[in-house]
Amino acid sequence: MKTTLKYIILFAVIFISKTLQAQNIHFIQNGVIEFEKRSNMYALIKKKINKDNETYMNQAFEQYKKNNPQFKVAKSTLSFNQDKSLYKWPTVEETMNNNWLNTDVLGDLKNTIATNFDTQSSITQKNVYEDTYLVKDSVRKINWKITDETREIAGYECRRANAVIMDSVYVVAYYTNQIPVSGGPESFTGLPGMILGLALPHENITWFATKVTE
Repeated sequence: MKTTLKYIILFAVIFISKTLQAQNIHFIQNGVIEFEKRSNMYALIKKKINKDNETYMNQAFEQYKKNNPQFKVAKSTLSFNQDKSLYKWPTVEETMNNNWLNTDVLGDLKNTIATNFDTQSSITQKNVYEDTYLVKDSVRKINWKITDETREIAGYECRRANAVIMDSVYVVAYYTNQIPVSGGPESFTGLPGMILGLALPHENITWFATKVTE
């Protein structure tokens, strides 16, 4: 009887503790998230080296490593509320040494994306050389598989989800329920909370939130 009573009391204490923790969680409905995009240029350049160019490319790569850090970093922001979000890049940002090896199509991609969660549509501003295009489309449907793995990003507990897009691109995302908006950086959406961390492992590119402001 005493053992049973002990377990009842223990269960009650745990339940009350969890309830109080849940009550103390602050949910954000709108704000601005600062993201840091990191491209592993050493890994990306290595992929460009093959039998036909290895003599020249290996020399160029060694020289590149002497003058450039491994990761190219770019800052972006995501402004959001429950209905819409706007993902954009600053007009002026820091650049690395001007080197043709430092260019990468996906790594240098800097689209501005306005997403409407109500209509499940988006407008993307694409800069192609000196021309600017506006592309209206429906929000991409992603078949996310949510896991039990968690990690903290920018002070928020996030849960991991995996997906494959465009038939072969593996995506890892970390979202938080504390921001109950189904948005994220670039055109990645569709999870039950805001995406604060995103990785394309095989493409050697990540986006992680560094700050969330209401």
